[in-house]
Amino acid sequence: MKIVSQLTVEQAAALIPDGAVIMAGGFGMTGNPVHLLNALAELSTGNLTIISNNVGEPGLGGGRLLRNGQLRKAIGSFFTSNPEAVKAAQDGQIEIQLIPQGSMAEAIRAGGAGIGGFFTPTSAGTVLAEGAETKLIDGREFVYVPALRADVALVRAWQADAAGNLRYRMTERNFNPLMATAADLVIAEVEEIVPLGALGPDDVHTPGCFVDYLVQAHTTLEDLGSSAGGDAGGKRVEDERMAIARRALAALQPGDVVNLGVGIPTLVADLITPQHGINLHTENGMLGVGPAPESGGALEYPVNAGKLPVTALPGASYFDSAASFAMIRGGHVDVAVMGGLQVDEAGNLANWAVPGRPLLGVGGAMDLATGAKRLIITMTHTDPKGRSKIVPECTLPLTARGAVSMIITELAVFEFVDGQLTLTELMPGATLEDVRDKTSARFAEVLRG
Repeated sequence: MKIVSQLTVEQAAALIPDGAVIMAGGFGMTGNPVHLLNALAELSTGNLTIISNNVGEPGLGGGRLLRNGQLRKAIGSFFTSNPEAVKAAQDGQIEIQLIPQGSMAEAIRAGGAGIGGFFTPTSAGTVLAEGAETKLIDGREFVYVPALRADVALVRAWQADAAGNLRYRMTERNFNPLMATAADLVIAEVEEIVPLGALGPDDVHTPGCFVDYLVQAHTTLEDLGSSAGGDAGGKRVEDERMAIARRALAALQPGDVVNLGVGIPTLVADLITPQHGINLHTENGMLGVGPAPESGGALEYPVNAGKLPVTALPGASYFDSAASFAMIRGGHVDVAVMGGLQVDEAGNLANWAVPGRPLLGVGGAMDLATGAKRLIITMTHTDPKGRSKIVPECTLPLTARGAVSMIITELAVFEFVDGQLTLTELMPGATLEDVRDKTSARFAEVLRG
C-alpha cells in the first residue's frame, strides 16, 4: 500500500513553480483549500493561472493571490463575488476566461478522464459560445468545450488516511473530487489524517492513487469568509415579491425535483413544507435540501448555491459538481425557477449580464436554463426605469434560447402555448389594462379562472 507523504502548508506551497496552472477546489469558500492558497500568497511565486469557480474573497484564498498580483489568468464561472477580481479585470490586471459552471465541472472531469473535450447544449447561441466549434446533434445546437487540466491541483477534504484516500463532508465535495484527477501534482489539504484502516473502502470518495501529498490544516469560520453562513432572516420582503414566490410554488407538483435560483426564487424555499413533497436540488452538490437551521453555519451544515447553511431532509444525498450538472443537463431536474432581466416573445432568457458591466458571473444559469425540463422565470414586470422586461426581442446577453416555459410577475402569469407567449392569469389586484400597458412584447390572451 502506498504511503503518501505529509507536508506543512509552507512545504507544499513551495512545490508550486512560477507560471504554473493551478486548480483550487471550493464553492465560495466551502471546500476551499484556503490554507494552501494563503501559504502560496506568502511566497514570490507568480504568473499563475488559477482554475477555480471563483477567485476567493478579498484577501482570502485565491483573493490573496489576486491582491498580491500573483495571478496572470483566472478560469472560472463566477468572479463577481469578489469585487477586487472585478476591478482587476476591468483594469486589465488579470485575464478572465468565463465558462458556465456545469461546463467547467465537466471539462475538469474530462481532463481527469483522458478525454479531449465534449459537446454540450449549454451556452449555445450566447456570447460565451462565440468562436467555439458548434455541431447540430439531433437538430439541436451543441458547443464544443475542451478539457481542462492543471500542473497542480489544491483540493480540500475532511479526512484522509495515510494512503491518501480522501473523504469529503457534505457539500464540501463540489469541484474537489474532479480536480484531484485532473492535475500532474495533487496536494490535499484535510481537516484530519487518520491511520490506515480507519477509513473503510465505502468511506473513500477519492482513491489515494490520485493524491501526491497531504497537508493537515484546521478550518475555522474566519477561514470561510462570507461562506461561513449565518442568519439569513430578518429582512423585510416586499408583498409583491412574496406573491410571485407563492404563485411559483403553486406551479410545482409533488415529487418534482426543483432547483431554485437566487433572488425571488429563494423565497420559494421558505414556503415549501414537507407536505408539498418537493425535492430541492442545489447545483453545488445536494439533493433533498431542507429549511435553514435555527442556528449554526457551514461548519455544521451543508450549504446551498447561495452559500447559506441548510438542513438535509431524510433521504438527501451529496455529490460532486459534475454529477450535479449531469442531473441538470440530463433532464433529471423537473423544474428550474430562476430570476430574469428580460424574456422575449421567442422564450429567450437574459438574466446574467447587463450593459456596461463586465461579463464575469454566469455561474450555473446557462446550464439550468438549458437543461431543466421546465423553466419558470420569476421577476418584476418592469425594470427600475419602468421599462418592460417582457420584450419583443432580448437586447441583453442571452442565457438560453427558447427555454422559458412560464413567466410570473407581480402583474401576471404568462405561458408559452404552442410556442406563443400567452397571458394566462392576472395576479391579485392587477388589471388587464395594467398588463397591456406595461408589456412591450406581443402576446395572446387566454385567461383562466
